[in-house]
Amino acid sequence: MTTALLDGVRVLDLTNVLAGPFAGYQLALQGADVLKVEMPGSGDLARQLGADRALGDDLLGASFLAQNAGKRSLTVNLKDPDGREALLRAVRESDVLLENFRPGVMERLGLGWKTLRTENPALVYCAISGFGQTGPMRDRPAYDQIIQGLSGMMSVTGTAEATPLRAGFPVADTLGGMAAAYAVAAALVRRGRTGEGAFVDVSMLESALTAMGWVTSNYLITGREPRPMGNENFTAAPSGTFRTGAGHLNIAANRQQQFTTLCRLIGREDLTSDPRFSHPADRKTHRDALRAEVESALAARPAAEWEEILSDAGVPAARVLSVPDALDLDHLAARGFVHTLPFPDGRERPLKVLGSPLRVDDEPAAPAGPPPLLGEHTDVVLAELGYTPAQIAALRERGAV
Repeated sequence: MTTALLDGVRVLDLTNVLAGPFAGYQLALQGADVLKVEMPGSGDLARQLGADRALGDDLLGASFLAQNAGKRSLTVNLKDPDGREALLRAVRESDVLLENFRPGVMERLGLGWKTLRTENPALVYCAISGFGQTGPMRDRPAYDQIIQGLSGMMSVTGTAEATPLRAGFPVADTLGGMAAAYAVAAALVRRGRTGEGAFVDVSMLESALTAMGWVTSNYLITGREPRPMGNENFTAAPSGTFRTGAGHLNIAANRQQQFTTLCRLIGREDLTSDPRFSHPADRKTHRDALRAEVESALAARPAAEWEEILSDAGVPAARVLSVPDALDLDHLAARGFVHTLPFPDGRERPLKVLGSPLRVDDEPAAPAGPPPLLGEHTDVVLAELGYTPAQIAALRERGAV
């Protein structure tokens, strides 16, 4: 077992719902000691969210369980002076603080960056928000769908007949969270060289636009406004989703050699000499006609067979799967991507969560334990910070923790 990349790094995770908790989870998977700082009695709103209402009622909502394995839960009332003092003690002993409040909230609590850096000059403070800490939109509330719409994502998703269309998962939240995890790691590298902390301002809107890649760059560089193309790839043809004898198949024959091989394997070598399809630019112009020809040939076999035939020959191709089928792939099992944990409250059912997309030294990054119950580690963490049992009892008595 190798040493985890973030072993010895302590993170105070003051975040809620998804973007921030996702960032904290990525750090925890790499070995950081992530302290989930939650409001007494209620905790992260995600504890009440998810497909199973009963779990939400128990403050163990599926949305929370998915992003908080391996963390420790510390309840602190940040509106209480003694609660704030407890957090300040934690800040002095920590490396990173994550928060995704609206801009200005931490300052109003007396816990803004200027205050915390005096307590710990080496602190990496990462603020995640919809629009960033500056600019005329900074104070607006934002959830994933708001960002999907404002970023232009929804305008290029779907078809001309069915747009705007949101992605089927909270892509803006997860992109913001991944950007935050990357930013924290980068700030820790600089701190390792200079000892200098950092204030990191992560904008979900800008994270979304950055991730749109060629969609934004084609407009910025050429002035060509992107449009929704359904399952087609605007950079090449045939490149998209195709009907087969059974099921749908994604094919990305973006190179000339891949197109030639595809035509040979489906028994349509004549397509390579057809003047409509012989040049890559012509194939894009006549993509609908090309699709009809290719799908006619693909009807001879099911998608699963074509996937093997084409992939083995170097043509990128794969079935379109449901989420359950994707998670059941033998490939993911071989890489140890899905982890089975004990349920937080001991109930007799397994808890399955995703691991990290990164493998380090050929080992999967696994959560250190199940997600925490609300406040499960409060007494232990406060003792680590120097509080006596009597002081902890007094804090509990007045509702500070």
